[in-house]
Amino acid sequence: MAGTEARLPGGSRVADHISLGVLTASVPLDVVHAVLQATDRASERERALPAHVMVYYCIAMALYAEVSTREVLRCLLEGIRWLGGDASAVVPASKAGISQARTRLGAAPLEALYRRVVTPIAVAGTPGAWYRGWRVMSLDGTTLDVADTTENARAFGRPASSRGANATGAFPQLRLVGLLENGTHVLSDAVLGPYRAHERALATAVLPALTPEMLVLADRGFLSFDLWRPAAATGAALVWRASAHLNLPVLERYTDGSYRSALRWNQRCQSADRTPISVRVVEYTVTGAPQGAQAYRLVTSILEPARAPADELAALYQERWEMETAFDELKTHLRGARRVLRSKTPELVRQEVWGLLLAHYAIRALMHDAALGALPRARDPDTLSFTHAVAVTRRTLSHVTAIPPSGPGATPARTPTDSRRAARRSGAPTAGPRRAARRQAQDDELSAATPITRAHATREVPRTRPHQKPTKTT
Repeated sequence: MAGTEARLPGGSRVADHISLGVLTASVPLDVVHAVLQATDRASERERALPAHVMVYYCIAMALYAEVSTREVLRCLLEGIRWLGGDASAVVPASKAGISQARTRLGAAPLEALYRRVVTPIAVAGTPGAWYRGWRVMSLDGTTLDVADTTENARAFGRPASSRGANATGAFPQLRLVGLLENGTHVLSDAVLGPYRAHERALATAVLPALTPEMLVLADRGFLSFDLWRPAAATGAALVWRASAHLNLPVLERYTDGSYRSALRWNQRCQSADRTPISVRVVEYTVTGAPQGAQAYRLVTSILEPARAPADELAALYQERWEMETAFDELKTHLRGARRVLRSKTPELVRQEVWGLLLAHYAIRALMHDAALGALPRARDPDTLSFTHAVAVTRRTLSHVTAIPPSGPGATPARTPTDSRRAARRSGAPTAGPRRAARRQAQDDELSAATPITRAHATREVPRTRPHQKPTKTT
């Protein structure tokens, strides 16, 4: 029996389910057109689904992973009224037409758009984003299940399975390595690759995004002689965990319990420069964990203990788990738990992932602005619910920004939101959606969030939220 196409409730409009204001505030239409021109993907003639509309469609797909592709397009079109047109009369293209429009667009414009608009957004007054003047970042990787097609399996590969020596996983997988701004959960840089690619190899492409203002946390899988040298050359401070078997000789002990050591070249290294790299090592044990006491060794490029004492680095390293939380937001709350990416070809898979990353950025930017605007003082963005922010983004429209199908020259007509605003100005009573009382505070913060002049913020708040007390060992 054929399955029923997944749809949203009847009569749904974009003003009820998706905030174009959120998307266009973070991904402006003029930037979209500039990127389309730069990647040679701008529509050369009038189309039912022009390139700039399809860019926003690819981002909207991430917000509506649970419904059909035609339903996503219907929600996008129904919320937009063009000059002299009635959007309610617009009939979405067929599934094949949408696929053809996505194929014409390709992945390059979405990747270029991501690299142009997505940057770290924390300001000096963002609580929980800084440590002693450094912007706290994390480097890590994850995988995403993609549709089980021959092309995807050939391009991305499959993980091994425990069911047998030659068995493989049910779905091909794409590997993603990203750089996270811990305080805001913005994935400010990312690189995509096949499952067989090692995270350490993909991380090389992320290193150009590092800057001297950053302090970068990373797990033991990234620490290597070959990767450390170019990462340290960016000027960023590095605090990476070392594996238990890595040889780190004690060259000098410091009063805080840390010691000076060196990373040395070995036969597995490919670097032509074999000069030992001076590092500082912090050893400590975490107690109180369910699995018992765990020993940690951190390797840092901060050689002076006074700039970053050992106990502070031990407490700071736990913030690396913010990366796991961000991946959970991406894979569970946006894509959906146990849901496979819907695209059937490698090019469209990459396009879908860049759209997913852009949608995540738009929501996190909204949450950051809401947190900074909270009263009586700015809040840590981590204290706002990502799940609730997704729900608010899906159902509210703080301000309408039309995306005319004919291009940037068209002017949007009045929308139901405009009419309600005019009625409020005239004093006429208006009907609005009723919100549950327990959600009121976050609704108000998220819906009322507006761009904040970041140059006015000057307060710096160091990150101090340890969940487990580290104990130094000697």
